Amino acid sequence: MSQNLAAKFGKVAVLYGGWAAERPVSLKSGAAVLAGLQASGVDAHGIDVDRNIIKTLQDGGFDRVFNIVHGAGGEDGVLQGALEILGLPYTGCGVMASAISMDKLMTKRVWAGAGLPTPAYRVLTAATDFDAVIAELGLPLMVKPSTEGSSIGMSKVKAAADLAGAYHKAAACSAVVIAEQWVTGAEYTAGIVAGESLPLIRLEVPGEFYDYEAKYLSNDTHYFCPCGLDTAEEQAMQVLAQQAFAAVGGRGWGRVDLMRDTQGKAWLIEVNTNPGMTDHSLVPMGARAIGMDFNALVVRILETTL
Repeated sequence: MSQNLAAKFGKVAVLYGGWAAERPVSLKSGAAVLAGLQASGVDAHGIDVDRNIIKTLQDGGFDRVFNIVHGAGGEDGVLQGALEILGLPYTGCGVMASAISMDKLMTKRVWAGAGLPTPAYRVLTAATDFDAVIAELGLPLMVKPSTEGSSIGMSKVKAAADLAGAYHKAAACSAVVIAEQWVTGAEYTAGIVAGESLPLIRLEVPGEFYDYEAKYLSNDTHYFCPCGLDTAEEQAMQVLAQQAFAAVGGRGWGRVDLMRDTQGKAWLIEVNTNPGMTDHSLVPMGARAIGMDFNALVVRILETTL
């Protein structure tokens, strides 16, 4: 089997690292993906992405790329554009879907235009009348940088006096900041691999929301798969996740995060086009629920480049 995979895929570059705030997570994801591919018999080679990545790939004689660089430079269409120029097939979304999905404001505009449910929001600037935003959207609010991943720079604002501080915290991470209506309810995520929805995972976090610590460091974050919904409810949310992924032009694999409010209505939060692949990560967890181990998962994702 392993010789077959080596012949099937050729020489594979596993790209990780990069220069975004999410570099440490990408290094972990990359190590796991590289080990999984090599254990399956794929001729895979790890590359820590820097500004010379185009020359590195040209000199390396690679046939295809498994891209697991998270955040700016790897997940926002920049690296995808370079790979298009090189003519190298790569995992994950293309230039447009990557660029849209990395930008939470653009993602919400696309979803709203497609008639898909996403929480009401306002763009914040230093000149914004914060009281007017609170009057319109209510409290609590979620304040987030539009172009950071891993929940970096995000805050839950419960008191009007805290909104300005939350804005400045987010503005330090991104030129565009949004305030989003808070959805009270349960948090879910839907992995999508090669056009198929993985089982939903429900998240229970010790803090106010699924922040960086809950994602990567805490052992108090609880994951439920099966998620506890009945079959029809779960399938409806999987269909919504597929529609959300398709609306931004998604392909290959990704993850859609949703909230389900106390009335049972689902709300779309964001798309991850290069989701984490660490021991705490959600797509591998969803794959395990249908009997697909990590090595089989990374091979399946790589197959989407053929």
